[in-house]
Amino acid sequence: MFTPWLELGGTREKLRRWSDRAGLDLVHLGTEADAETIQDTAIAQPLIVALSLLAFEELHNVPADAPVAGHSVGELAAAAIAGVLSAEDAVALAAVRGAEMAKACAAEPTSMAAVMLGEPEQVVTWLEDNGLTAANRNGAGQIVASGAAAAIEHIIAEPLAGTKVRALKVAGAFHTPYMAAAEDALRAHAASITPNDPTRPLLSNADGAVVTSGAEYLERLVEQVTRPVRWDLTMDGLMGLSVTGTVELPPAGTLTGLVKRQLKGTVTTTVACKTPADLPAAEEVL
Repeated sequence: MFTPWLELGGTREKLRRWSDRAGLDLVHLGTEADAETIQDTAIAQPLIVALSLLAFEELHNVPADAPVAGHSVGELAAAAIAGVLSAEDAVALAAVRGAEMAKACAAEPTSMAAVMLGEPEQVVTWLEDNGLTAANRNGAGQIVASGAAAAIEHIIAEPLAGTKVRALKVAGAFHTPYMAAAEDALRAHAASITPNDPTRPLLSNADGAVVTSGAEYLERLVEQVTRPVRWDLTMDGLMGLSVTGTVELPPAGTLTGLVKRQLKGTVTTTVACKTPADLPAAEEVL
């Protein structure tokens, strides 16, 4: 993940600082660790936030009023980009979040599955009837179900008419009450952080609203681990801000695909910034 970015000046120094705060060797994990290691929730989350921030700090002349939004753990990177958290605090918070969510996942067998197609409200009701939560309402015809492993297996075997259901490789039922212990631990850690108010429009994936208080956004970050991600409403919020182009920070691709499908005709230019080679295209959009 990190190898091409380490060729840029200053990135190793940043990663060493962030590693000290997170209690992880991010350089090793982002360059030499095997796939099984980095797929561990406790490792993946700080790596994702660190990678997004490495890329953002290489972008120049970003307009002061350019909105920023994140999906799930990506909200921690968004908070740093908007000045609510320092980069060090964001990566450290991601490490705590990942570790505590991994512990919560180990408590009982839970899982997630992507439900494609179908009428959204009908899908949500169907999931509730099966004891599941619509944990990620991603828009563009995609809802992620989350809950007990047996219930997930049931909807995969017997999908709602007109839908397709695909199992996801995750540690457990994110964005549900199963993560309550992780939320408590995250709140305890967040109490040591003094947030700043956002310096640019910062959207929340709780409801797609622009949040102007740093303290409120930090509280939303804590609550987010047990509450659904409303990326559909976040994209509506971007449309309400008259956004016509988007840049997705690495690891990139998924959100760009959702934006292209959901905001077709509104967002006319998108860049999925995967490596430093994509930075010029990203800066052109910005």
